Amino acid sequence: MKKRDSTTVKSINGPKGKRNPTGGGSIPDLIQQIEIFGLIFDCIYNGVMVTDADGYITHFNKPYGQFLGLDPKEQIGKHCTQVIENTRMHIVAQTGEPEINQSHRIMGQNMVVQRIPIKKDGRVIAVFGQVMFKDVRDVRKLATELSLLESKVKLYEEELINLRSTRYTFDSIIGSSQAINSLKIEALRAAANQFPVLISGESGTGKELFAQAIHHAGPRRVHPFVRINCAAIPKDLLESELFGYEKGAFTGADPNGKPGKFELARQGTVFLDEVGDLPLDMQPKLLRVIEDKEFERVGGTKIIQSDFRIIAATNQNLEGMMTDNRFRKDLFYRLNVIPLHIPPLRERKSDVLPTARHLLKQMAREANLREIKIDREAEKALTNYGWQGNVRELSNVLERTMSTLEGDTIRLQHLPFHVYRSHQKSFENHQSPLKDVQTRTEKEAILYSLKETNNNKAKAAKMLGIHRTLLYKKMSKYKIPLTPG
Repeated sequence: MKKRDSTTVKSINGPKGKRNPTGGGSIPDLIQQIEIFGLIFDCIYNGVMVTDADGYITHFNKPYGQFLGLDPKEQIGKHCTQVIENTRMHIVAQTGEPEINQSHRIMGQNMVVQRIPIKKDGRVIAVFGQVMFKDVRDVRKLATELSLLESKVKLYEEELINLRSTRYTFDSIIGSSQAINSLKIEALRAAANQFPVLISGESGTGKELFAQAIHHAGPRRVHPFVRINCAAIPKDLLESELFGYEKGAFTGADPNGKPGKFELARQGTVFLDEVGDLPLDMQPKLLRVIEDKEFERVGGTKIIQSDFRIIAATNQNLEGMMTDNRFRKDLFYRLNVIPLHIPPLRERKSDVLPTARHLLKQMAREANLREIKIDREAEKALTNYGWQGNVRELSNVLERTMSTLEGDTIRLQHLPFHVYRSHQKSFENHQSPLKDVQTRTEKEAILYSLKETNNNKAKAAKMLGIHRTLLYKKMSKYKIPLTPG
């Protein structure tokens, strides 16, 4: 195939600076532009070639020539098949269909190329070809780097989740009662959408635990979980805490200003704890922010937009407060889109022991102690107790018990007096005399101390806080052998 005659730029006679008859600027300006385009073309890192509609080369940049060991200028006018083996530039000119990121073998190397038809008025007038990677190993290297970056992003996301204030997930919610299982299902459904959630329940039932679990299971988990205790923030500081303030907004303000909780929670979750304690005059402002997702800092004029999800919690009867005009109906209906009510612990007795064992395991791990067990009588006492403070009270009782516990088993006599006394009353209600309870408990305590001290009477007496002589008398009274049989 013959080389096509190269198109030459003919000079136009006339004085310097004469305008191009086509109106495209002066001749020197055009020449300068052509030189700049040429420099740009040759500075493209990868190999580039352009052909006309018949497959003849019109442009060939220096990097491509260096890669192939060819003089770029000498290739102009040649048909692409004379210069590049296995080329498809002329075929793309015929089909008009681009070929993106295709494999192309040249000089024994597999390369990745692009062939893009250039059209005018719907007709192909040229084809742009570019070597994207001079070796497929470059692609593998890039893929490896991308995989490494993806792994790093995943790791950073996990670390970010750990650094956020959410400590709890649905796995942290212990209990197998029907009430808890149903509540978990409802909460999981809530995690899948972005509607406001209102969690109600007595103090200590785990409202924040559920709020964090919902946040952690949802699409906002890598973003902040911002907790606002409406009962703990002084009334005169509440607005600045929620919405932030500009510099000089009030006496004692940070000279640089301060972002509010809603601003910090952008793309995350705002948890309004004890929302029933929110002052009445703040409630319409909160309603507006929840509905519009925009607000102004105290002392500012700029509108700040923040995308967040609302989860609220209360231990109060908001319906009753609405009747007394202490809580706005419009705010209640805005918050109560997905209502979740956590029953008190005393109404789900089957959850007491699993929760107690879970708490003991945590406490033992934190204190670097061996596993703590609970004997049968102590289990009965814990199950039957009223737990007015719910899980928080249960945790307190177990901590107090562990602080004075010797050994690895919690027995009835180790429990605090009010729990022990409640259990004694239960015995009395079943016609069990107090004396019998005391006798049984005393005997159990002696047997336990002997077991823990490997039948060392002196140590057992010290553990019980009595003289060794008295220990012998009580062992005789309860027919406990001096030496284990």
